[in-house]
Amino acid sequence: MGDQFNAEEILKMAEQIERNGQEFYRKASEVVDDFEVSKLLSDLAEWEKGHEALFASMRSELSQEEKRQTAIDPYCEAALYLKAMADNHVFKQQTGESLLKTEEDESTEKIIDVAIRFEKDSLLFFLGLERLVSPRLGKERVYEIIDEEIGHIAYLEKQRARLNSR
Repeated sequence: MGDQFNAEEILKMAEQIERNGQEFYRKASEVVDDFEVSKLLSDLAEWEKGHEALFASMRSELSQEEKRQTAIDPYCEAALYLKAMADNHVFKQQTGESLLKTEEDESTEKIIDVAIRFEKDSLLFFLGLERLVSPRLGKERVYEIIDEEIGHIAYLEKQRARLNSR
């Protein structure tokens, strides 16, 4: 199988997913009545912002080889395609709208469950892409993203357990 993505493309997708996550967590924090959970969700939005910056920093440090184009793209459609993939796979519906409705009846438990599900979807998304990046094009960078996503899931699971024990 030929190389289909390079580390730069993967990191651009990761940055978009983090932006989507920021929007999701910000909106979720406004919907819940529980102050503690609202604060948790606000903190997660900031965490996603930090991860976006981390991935942007990682992208700025890539070698020329890790940025090497893997396909001819005279109309620059690849960037649009990658954005669409990131938008439609994690934190967003096929329509591009956030899956979290801004209705007041969203329960704290449901919001945390949705957050965990989307973090898992994000992890699966990058695990799938990992196969499409060769070592010379930055496969190690994809592993770093995967590690970050595992950390998100672990943190949310701990917070869910803590909230359920109150």
